[in-house]
Amino acid sequence: MKSIEMAQLIDLDDIVKIDEEVIGNNSRWEYIRKAIEEERCIVANDKNHIVGFLIFDTHFFNCSFISLIIVRQTERRKRFATLLIEYFINISPTMKIFSSTNISNQRMQKVFKANGFIQSGFIENLDEGDPEIIYFKSNKRVALL
Repeated sequence: MKSIEMAQLIDLDDIVKIDEEVIGNNSRWEYIRKAIEEERCIVANDKNHIVGFLIFDTHFFNCSFISLIIVRQTERRKRFATLLIEYFINISPTMKIFSSTNISNQRMQKVFKANGFIQSGFIENLDEGDPEIIYFKSNKRVALL
């Protein structure tokens, strides 16, 4: 059974393990721990096992910014990224939501487009030869409150 919820500190090791599978090291352990403590980390579960996570903040020009969406490689293409994004949109405290991915990350570009995000610009020089595409989505739910 799939579920989405805010991460707890007890989830830290499982989340870091997923991150390590993708990036090859556990260098973001402290970043992930802090996001969990500040209630900025959401996890996707399947049959009571964490299969992915999303980290966000609201420091991007006072707008929400999804800084990480990572799903365990064996669990991709099962809608977990979409479920994480949908959950976040429902709890986002701001009307504007941004995120980004490298131009080489075609898979994540498709996820953003499938979830109604539009391209909003590019940032050069973060990763040499692989510009970052900025994505935007308006959170109409916040506008109605």
